[in-house]
Amino acid sequence: MTKKNHTLSTETKMAQALRYLDKETGAIVPPIQSTATYARDSNYEIKKPYWYRRDGNETTSHAEKMVAELEDATETLLFASGMSAATSVIDSLNPNAHVVIPKAMYHGVLNQFQTYETKKRLKISYYTAGNLEELSNAMQNNTSLVWVETPNNPDWAVTDISKAADIAHSKGAKLLTDCTATPPCATKALNFGADISMHSATKYLNGHSDITSGSLSIKSSDAFWEEIALNRKLQGSVLQSFDAFLLIRGMRTLFLRFEKATENAIRIAHHFEHHKLIEKVLYPGLASHPGHAIQAAQTSRLFGGMMSLITKGNKQTAIDVARYCNVFYPATSLGGVESLIEHRATVSGDDFPVHPNLLRLSIGIEDVNDLIDDLEQALERANT
Repeated sequence: MTKKNHTLSTETKMAQALRYLDKETGAIVPPIQSTATYARDSNYEIKKPYWYRRDGNETTSHAEKMVAELEDATETLLFASGMSAATSVIDSLNPNAHVVIPKAMYHGVLNQFQTYETKKRLKISYYTAGNLEELSNAMQNNTSLVWVETPNNPDWAVTDISKAADIAHSKGAKLLTDCTATPPCATKALNFGADISMHSATKYLNGHSDITSGSLSIKSSDAFWEEIALNRKLQGSVLQSFDAFLLIRGMRTLFLRFEKATENAIRIAHHFEHHKLIEKVLYPGLASHPGHAIQAAQTSRLFGGMMSLITKGNKQTAIDVARYCNVFYPATSLGGVESLIEHRATVSGDDFPVHPNLLRLSIGIEDVNDLIDDLEQALERANT
């Protein structure tokens, strides 16, 4: 028998959508609230903290509460995409703010930072992901924001969040972490000292490749956070109700999906680590990975399903491997139940610092033997 004062685990709370139960109907699935506007009460007061679609809605608020529960956060904001979440942060920086970012990171956010620098709206210093000495040397007395992506896309370098937080805070800067590849069922970045935790909720949080969404979470609110919230409202980038409904649906199976993806990825990484047609496997779950110990601590050994393979041969060899896969989809994105493969240099563009033979894999929840066999036949075909 469950005790009255028993505290439910996060896994149970997610599976039950925070123990949702409609008091009037008994429904156990949160509804979709699709209205664009809200009538005021008899005193002409708003009934909820939103009065128009750009402020949010009940469905989105419920999804935000679920993400906050996962993050151990006091507040979460959901956006229409990961890029809109990132842009809201960048737009909230003061004019000529100094930021420190990785040399290689998600190319969309990297391009956004560089575009803003070209327009003289901010100044950028760079560091190699995972290299704390370079991060420290890049800091200035006026640094406003340090951006950490860990593990780093697409080489999966690992940054120690706690030490990065110490470096950022020593100069009075905020630390934002993008841990999209290891969602908060694995990495709770706020508990390691991050000021803002960002995720592309399109990926593992949703897990079904049928929405785009971004999330930002905090431990404590301040003027910067209020500016971010205002930007979301003014830009109209709040996550809409139907996508929020699908995000809720996805988070209910997050723990199961992520555990299975990790299990599959570890099997695949070990299989190809010393393969005759593979130059290198980049996966933090391998003991040979330089960030393995840090990532094990930051994820409780839930390393996730993201890895990269550097093939032998040339750039066309790698592209051919992606072309010849029959089970892996040759598609961009990550974190879904289905496995994806992409030639990263083709997607990121010529100016992005990535090995020409790098294939980025998002490992799904299929039978792992099917995935291994598919990569084997594609590698053999590409090298014939």
